[in-house]
Amino acid sequence: MQLKSGLRLQSVTCDTQVIVVRGSGEVDLRCGGQPMVPAGGAVDKQAPADGHANGTLMGKRYGDDESGLEILCTKPGAGSLSVGDAALPEKGAKALPSSD
Repeated sequence: MQLKSGLRLQSVTCDTQVIVVRGSGEVDLRCGGQPMVPAGGAVDKQAPADGHANGTLMGKRYGDDESGLEILCTKPGAGSLSVGDAALPEKGAKALPSSD
């Protein structure tokens, strides 16, 4: 799927919805092991694939530093995010500089 910043996507395996924060180009973004689709359309829900049911958390960012992809979860669900078969990890908070 062709991704660009601001694109809203939804899962076909659970209630997960996301917004692309950073990244563009052709990316195989999946949730629950199935490709994500543009948000707003009706979908027939499928069961998440084995190993792809770790869940997503609302308000958390998921991303891959190597590709520059960053996704914001706007609605949580049971499926886990991945690029192809590689899990998309939750991004941690950046350390702030000390104010000595």
